[in-house]
Amino acid sequence: MKAFYADEQKRHDPKMFLSSGAPLPNPEQPERVERLLLGAKAAGCEIVRPRAHGLAPIAAVHTPEYLEFLEHIFRRWQRIAGASEEVIPNIHPLARTGRYPASAVGQAGYHMADTACPISAETWESVCWSAWSAVEAAETVLAGAPTAYALCRPPGHHAFTDVAGGFCFVNNSAVAAQHLRRSAARVAILDVDLHHGNGTQGIFYARPDVLTISLHADPVRFYPFFWGHADERGEGPGLGYNLNLPLPRQSGDEDFLLALGAAFRRIRAFSPDALVVALGLDAFEGDPFGGLSVTTPGFSRIGEAIAGLKLPTVIVQEGGYLCDALSDNLTAFLSAFGAGAGG
Repeated sequence: MKAFYADEQKRHDPKMFLSSGAPLPNPEQPERVERLLLGAKAAGCEIVRPRAHGLAPIAAVHTPEYLEFLEHIFRRWQRIAGASEEVIPNIHPLARTGRYPASAVGQAGYHMADTACPISAETWESVCWSAWSAVEAAETVLAGAPTAYALCRPPGHHAFTDVAGGFCFVNNSAVAAQHLRRSAARVAILDVDLHHGNGTQGIFYARPDVLTISLHADPVRFYPFFWGHADERGEGPGLGYNLNLPLPRQSGDEDFLLALGAAFRRIRAFSPDALVVALGLDAFEGDPFGGLSVTTPGFSRIGEAIAGLKLPTVIVQEGGYLCDALSDNLTAFLSAFGAGAGG
């Protein structure tokens, strides 16, 4: 299996975020890349640098207004007297309708859902290469490979069409799915991250061509709080094309696999031409976020089950934070796809 990654993805280096009102070191650190690369190599993956694909595949998912904001906001922020070193919003609109603010401060609040995604001078470059890794993996699958892995960092599944949040700026899984739609009539996205893929859900919520499914810790007391509940089924033409499977906190392998069975029944009913797996390794029992209790052997079983669907599959890295087993968890998952067996 080919694994796509560019070194520019390490340049984004956020310093802090707020958790329950307290400023803490941001856990979405560049060192994640080193751990994930070790895991991919141990699974037998061939590490390949993606090509630069321009903005077209990203703009197929995100608004030009938002992409202009992401590209230029840091430079604009630095003109503000006494501004923070990173772009961090301090105001959020109650409703995102009507007028669009002209000020950098107003636009930061408009386009950033929380304080977990600071923007620095290097963020835009890292974000683009992260998305291009997903595009390259999708093109590889479109060209006939059974599976490809995109080591996307920063991650993406909390990003909406025009809103960043939860360490995410561009929705790499959505970009991959939209790119697959160039020749795949129907694409399913299966999100197995600890947190609900609220941005992915929002992007496709009214569309019947992309099925979105998310397994995650119950958001009633867990990020992202306002999305991820079982009664969110889609709207308009997309009604019935979204499935959320919230799990009680500390659920382990057996509960996760049971929910995965429900996801598979919906995927088979949809009969997709291709699959995107939004791979979060933060469901691990030792992950710093501590929401679920999946084991390293559990990730192997999850990978084996997904591989058993026998669909052309793009695996897009989402969460999974610094802990001793991060590399091993990725190896366990990718090895289930025969990562070292060509493709």
